[in-house]
Formats: sequence, C-alpha cells, structure tokens
Amino acid sequence: MKKYSKVLALVLMVILVVPMMFGCGSKPAETSGDGGTEKMEKFVIGISLPTQREERWVKDKEAMEKYAAELGYEVKVQIADADQAQQAQQVENLLTQGIDVLILAPHDASASAELVKKAKEENVPVISYDRLVTSSEDLDYYLSFDNEAVGRLQGDYFTKNVENGTIMLFAGAPTDNNAKLFFNGAMSVIQPKIDSGDYTVIGGTDFQQVATDNWVPANAQNRASNILTANADATVAGVLAPNDGTAGGIIEAFKAAGLDVPVVTGQDSEVAAVKRIKIGEQSMTIFKDTRALAKAAIDMAVSLSNGEEIEANGAVDNGVKEVKSVLLEPVVVTQDNFQEVLVDSGYINEDDLK
Repeated sequence: MKKYSKVLALVLMVILVVPMMFGCGSKPAETSGDGGTEKMEKFVIGISLPTQREERWVKDKEAMEKYAAELGYEVKVQIADADQAQQAQQVENLLTQGIDVLILAPHDASASAELVKKAKEENVPVISYDRLVTSSEDLDYYLSFDNEAVGRLQGDYFTKNVENGTIMLFAGAPTDNNAKLFFNGAMSVIQPKIDSGDYTVIGGTDFQQVATDNWVPANAQNRASNILTANADATVAGVLAPNDGTAGGIIEAFKAAGLDVPVVTGQDSEVAAVKRIKIGEQSMTIFKDTRALAKAAIDMAVSLSNGEEIEANGAVDNGVKEVKSVLLEPVVVTQDNFQEVLVDSGYINEDDLK
C-alpha cells in the first residue's frame, strides 16, 4: 500500500502547491490617480466552457466558481453546448460586458483563434483552459495536463495488459486538439506492437477514422457495434477508449452483442466509470484533478491582471507559436488504487459508488 499512499500524497500536494505558483490567490491591485494603491472596485473573470454534457466539465465549472467566490472575485460563465457558433457569440458577449481576463476552453481549437484575436483587440488576456487554442499568435497561456503524457499512460497500461490479439482504437472529437494529443501519446506506445504483428487492428488506425464526434458516448457505441458486426469472428482483446464517456458507450456495445468486455481504457475519473472499474467492467481511467486545474486557472487570471509573470513549466506548439504553458501531472487509476486516489482525497464521495 506504500506506493498508493505516495500517489495520494502527490495528488494532495498538487492541490496545495499549485495555487502558490500564481501568487496564492492574491487580489489584483489597482493604482489610484495619485499613484497609490487602492482596493479594486470590480475584477471580473470571463469563463467560456465547451459543454456540460460530461461530468468532468461540470466539476471544472463548479470548482472555478467556488474558488473564485472564496477569493471574492466575480466570474461570468458561459456554456457553448458543443456549438462553436454559440461559443463565439458568448465570448463576444463576455467581452462586451467588460471582463478583465478570459479563461477559454475551446470547442473548436482552430476556429477559436478568432476569439482570442477579438479578446486581444480588447486588451483582455486569454488563458486556454485544458484544450489548446491552435493557430493563434495572440494566446497568452495554456493551462492543462500533459496530454501526450495522458495518452502514453493509457498506452502503457494497454500494452502491459493486452499482450497480443485483435484490438480496436478510438479517439476523441476531431475538433479538439487534446484528442489528437491523447491519441498520439497512446499510439507512440501501441504502434510498435501493431508493427510487430502482436496486434491486429479492426476498424481503422488513422485519427480521422477513429475519432468520435463531440466525444458523444452514443457515437462511440454505434461505431463499436458496427465494427463488431463487421468482424463477427474476431475476439477483441482490448479497446483504446480516449475518455470515460466513450468507454461507457463501447462497453455497452460489447454487452449488447453478448460479448465479454475486453480491456478498455478511459480518462476523467467520472463516477460512472469508477463504478465500472470497481466491478471490473472498465479497466482504468486517468485522474486529472479538476480542483487543482480550476484553482490554477483563477490564480493565473489574477496574476495576469496584476501584470505578474506566470511561472510556466512548459511550452506547447499551437501551430504558429510556442505557447507558454502550465502543465499538471495526471495519475493512472485502477481497481487497485481508486479508493486512495479518488475517494480518500475527497474527489469522489464513497456513497456515490454504491
């Protein structure tokens, strides 16, 4: 149990230490007319999120609102409901309302470059939250987890638990740059076993072939069902699923076909997924602590408003520039350690897993 205690300690340390990187939530100062400093009358953080259809985005919203309230800041939150046109309209509305900083989790990575440009024109700095805005010269910072590392963790688990056989590959939304990073990270580990002949892939290997529109579980379930129907004689040993929602849909496809559920990966540590892990249906998930991510976003926004330099620990290429980035560490969760990592840390209520 010592190694899981160390993991739990690491998770708790991240929650405590991350805010210290960005001024410990210190309030932004404002200069008075005579050069002195007085209390800021109003500091508003605009937050644009892509969806609330997935549990993890609900947690992000709640955590940011809660932490901002604790510090005494006003936040204006808009939800795009997986619609880029709606997100564009909402961001323009936030800018019209006079926000000081924009925290933007883009629905469409490339199209959102125009939103960053509009914010720049209004002198509003932008933090790209968990999803990278691509093709933007104006983006100030990127805050996320190391998403290629997330994929590599999925790939590592997959290859260690699926020695050989027939496999299926899934990826996230083609409009989400993170989906490509997850897939590329996983495939950096899985591809050598495909090349060696250890794995036979059914249903395609190209990102565009295996992508899941809008991350919708029903889309993953339908594709999995179609692949199983077209390969009725195959016994599937493992499925690379990019997140918990798609994993749930894929598992339902196997159950509906009357087949044993193979090794299935996941990500986000949703309650439904942890329930599946607990009973042995889903094999693993990746824990990305949205509490730490949300706190970091608010603290970064405050630091930007104060004109302070943010201590980045990485840089990510968005296609036109290396974006200064703050990247947090993901953790693998399995049947062996979900209790310590998720329940004992307070991320999930144990009663919700019953």
